Amino acid sequence: MPTMAEVARRAGVSVSTVSHVVNRTRFVSPEKAQLINDAIAAMGYQPNELARSLKVASTNSVGLAISAISNPYFTDIICAVEAECARLGLMVFLSDTQEDPDRELQVVRAFHQRRVDGVILAPSGSPERAIAYLAEKKLPCVLIDRFADDRFDQIGVENETAMRALIDHVASFGHRRIGYIAGQPGLTTTRERIEAFRASLAANGLECLPHYVSPENVDTASATASTHAILSLPAPPTALVTGNNMTTIGAVRAIREKGLSIPRDLSLVGFDDFEWADCFEPRLTLVEQPCTEIGRQAAALLSERIASSDAAPRAVRLTAALKARQSCARPAHTRPA
Repeated sequence: MPTMAEVARRAGVSVSTVSHVVNRTRFVSPEKAQLINDAIAAMGYQPNELARSLKVASTNSVGLAISAISNPYFTDIICAVEAECARLGLMVFLSDTQEDPDRELQVVRAFHQRRVDGVILAPSGSPERAIAYLAEKKLPCVLIDRFADDRFDQIGVENETAMRALIDHVASFGHRRIGYIAGQPGLTTTRERIEAFRASLAANGLECLPHYVSPENVDTASATASTHAILSLPAPPTALVTGNNMTTIGAVRAIREKGLSIPRDLSLVGFDDFEWADCFEPRLTLVEQPCTEIGRQAAALLSERIASSDAAPRAVRLTAALKARQSCARPAHTRPA
């Protein structure tokens, strides 16, 4: 591998002049710059990016820490972040924190040790140590999906308005007994959606019965168990709302295991539209979150934060869209015989 000194000898200039051209740290005349670039091309010289980053205090890279890469919701966000970062000239290092606060802290530390310029983080249910580390090291960061700390830029959806749209839709069919299968415990999205569920019921003149709400479901298996429990009540709800795509899958599994039909026996709506929602029978009514826009704006926010660390933190709430399909109908007891 040719060295910078060898490039300098071939171009007939000093090593420092080659360095200024490679690192863009000082003006070099077009004539000399052309000689250097010709020498680089002819010799196949590759700059040492680590050495360069030490000089210019930038690696043109960012860390993306996601809590569940396998979740299609986050997969769409990851693709959007990567596309926008590529447009901005930034390399993305991706890691799955697995909703584990210990691993989350390890990932954030590893990103920092690798001198990334900033971090995009989907916080876990207990992100205090990772967030404290980011704040202490003054590492530019954008929090996505979960609004966990207002010291950082944050981006997600309007959970309150999205939940209100779901409940208004269900109530319009005449449902008065509505249950809720919530998502991962400890997450701000889970808390916001539970609060919005209760408020939306009240706005429709409906009572929120505690035994109709399952507040903590970590995966599809727990959502299936919770749905079984709610549907086994003496007077079960006539409609269910799910808090994310994983709880939707768990709820659908439980409904079918009980031999019930959607929407004939039970109406079902929820958060997180996904590509194969149309493959369910019936097609599911779901809230579609703007994943591509969340990812794009997260990358843009981080780029701006890296360039201007003194600007006030911003909290961006994007609007989610209700995709009304065929999984909601009038309660069975209200239909003509």
